[in-house]
Amino acid sequence: MKIAIVGFALFLWSAFVMAAESSQESVRKEIDSFMTAWHQAAAVSNPAVYFGSMATDFVFLGTDAGERWTKDEFQKFAEPFFKRPSAWVFSAISRHISISSDGQIAWFDELLNSKSYWLTRGSGVLTRHDGQWKLEQYNMAFTIPNLSVNDIRPFIEKAFKDALPEHLEE
Repeated sequence: MKIAIVGFALFLWSAFVMAAESSQESVRKEIDSFMTAWHQAAAVSNPAVYFGSMATDFVFLGTDAGERWTKDEFQKFAEPFFKRPSAWVFSAISRHISISSDGQIAWFDELLNSKSYWLTRGSGVLTRHDGQWKLEQYNMAFTIPNLSVNDIRPFIEKAFKDALPEHLEE
């Protein structure tokens, strides 16, 4: 009898674990689709979807050291781009998504193809608002191959010397 109880308990436990893993995978797919749609909204100049995917206190960290935009600032900056047929085009090559144990917060990193740049990396944080995912923060970064750093360092240092954002000057 004890063997049957232990066996049944192990069966229930394994069913619970498989259901939890299935649920996490379902949320990952949901977030992957959300982020793909977000990038697509920029590619087809759909500001309602693009900016509607952001939380009220969203922050965008751009590739330039001076680019830290609130949602309103970023929307104002991006407005002329969204008047074109395509604001900008980034498509994910890969995306890694992690989810909090309560399923209400997720964070990710992604490698992106770009029509304007070379390989870039995006990372961000999402939270669930009334059952819907919203971006809280997005960070866009240029990737630089380690073997190329010494080659481009003089150009980057000169650019910072010539045009360091005022609030970063010593």
